[in-house]
Amino acid sequence: MIRLDNISKQNGHQLLFVEASAALHRGEKIGLVGPNGSGKTTLFRMITGEEQPDEGQLATDRGITIGYFSQDVGEMSGRSALTEVMDGAGPISAVAAEMKELESAMADPDRADEMDTLIERYGEVQAQFQDMDGYALEARGREVLSGLSFSQEMMDGDVGALSGGWKMRVALARILLMRPDAMLLDEPSNHLDLESLIWLEQFLKGYDGLLFMTSHDREFMNRIVNKIVEIDGGSLTSYSGNYEFYAQQRILSEKQQQAQFERQQAMLAKEIKFIERFKARASHASQVQSRVKKLEKIDRVEPPKRQQSVTFEFRSAPRSGEDVATLKNVHKGYGSLRIYDGLDFQIRRKERWCVMGVNGAGKSTLLKLVVGAAEPDEGAVALGASVKLGYFAQHAMDLLGGERTVVEDLEYSFPQATLGEMKALAGAFGFSGDDVEKKCRVLSGGEKARLVMAKMLYDPPNFLVLDEPTNHLDIATKEMLITALSAFEGTMLFVSHDRHFLAGLSNRVLELTPDGIHQYGGGYTEYVERTGHEAPGLHS
Repeated sequence: MIRLDNISKQNGHQLLFVEASAALHRGEKIGLVGPNGSGKTTLFRMITGEEQPDEGQLATDRGITIGYFSQDVGEMSGRSALTEVMDGAGPISAVAAEMKELESAMADPDRADEMDTLIERYGEVQAQFQDMDGYALEARGREVLSGLSFSQEMMDGDVGALSGGWKMRVALARILLMRPDAMLLDEPSNHLDLESLIWLEQFLKGYDGLLFMTSHDREFMNRIVNKIVEIDGGSLTSYSGNYEFYAQQRILSEKQQQAQFERQQAMLAKEIKFIERFKARASHASQVQSRVKKLEKIDRVEPPKRQQSVTFEFRSAPRSGEDVATLKNVHKGYGSLRIYDGLDFQIRRKERWCVMGVNGAGKSTLLKLVVGAAEPDEGAVALGASVKLGYFAQHAMDLLGGERTVVEDLEYSFPQATLGEMKALAGAFGFSGDDVEKKCRVLSGGEKARLVMAKMLYDPPNFLVLDEPTNHLDIATKEMLITALSAFEGTMLFVSHDRHFLAGLSNRVLELTPDGIHQYGGGYTEYVERTGHEAPGLHS
């Protein structure tokens, strides 16, 4: 369906691809993986024709439709979300547009003399629209938007009034409604809540075209893909199986390559030692010469290209009292919308509560009440003795010093620390090499989140309150964060849509539903087993 043959591509001074090849077939569901900046988005853009390879050939089957979802959604305003989605549904939307034009023309008295021609053409276009199942288009568009958590009001309201995250969902819905032969999805799991994520997972499982996608959500990738294409050092390597299988295979092949490299190095050292020892002796001249020629002909085994991961020893959190936070008879609302009516909730030391609930259930509101960023209308919220609070929310990323570099910002926050310590801390959160010299104002969302998290964990609080801490983080950084937080000895209250993160860190679940508030002992995995669903409002 899509073939890449010996593709080479350079961006500025960076070589992204060097004689890379891969074949993508209909029915395959492929995850594209590789470090940030390795060329994943460039590869998508070459497939769609937005960029050209410098060398090599990229061939697609004639006549296939390609739908590409990228993080750059462009301007949207002046139309409803539903109209925006239907307008991007591929060939069918062009037919619908022509029908509308013909309807206007037939209602125009100035064009009465063309009426026979217009009616004849309208009949042809209407038949074509019917053959394409066009009359079901609106219903299908509403179904997709509903799956992505849009209310009817949001579907019919001006798309321009939506936030950037919701506009992303509109752009994604356009591609899903289009159902092209090949779907290229660049981080479709960003900006989605857990319910939307699970709906999208089911939708993509039922899609029968070629799916080629990137995702920072390990669990999402695992459940959908049956093949992985990895970008590493400019080449493309394919692995059959899901992400978990790929991760295991990569470790195995690295071990094998390392063993092969070490065996060859030992053999080379032995040969070189012989040559050095006997090169001055005439009696051994022919043996020395034959060994020199042998060494020249040997194909050298390269050591495995390791994707850098740095670990960092975090300090222990100071101990808090047994009662960490207490909410008594809390009432909270916004205008006519009631969020809490008489909430009682107790958080004790070493508990790790994850908060579950559909959009608007009050997850972020609860976190704001606990940290004092919002006041209850009635009732009391109190923190316990010796509680040192750390609060991560998306707005924390806006507070980073704009003109300071990453390392300067860390030094400013911790003036007692050494430069070496701050560089090691930055490295642990994915800032390697020249990255530490980037100014904070040019950092991406993921880089900002990593820097805020690094500052929070360097001088750790004993009560962490985290609102979607994994947004924008890549898989490797999430793994590092889960490892760091697993060793954290304090108390946690958090909201996340990442199931790997939820399962790895929670030991209590607070579920907010229209029927009331439910508390579960045991973590997210036990919650799924006990309730039979992965998120409130989704019943299997």
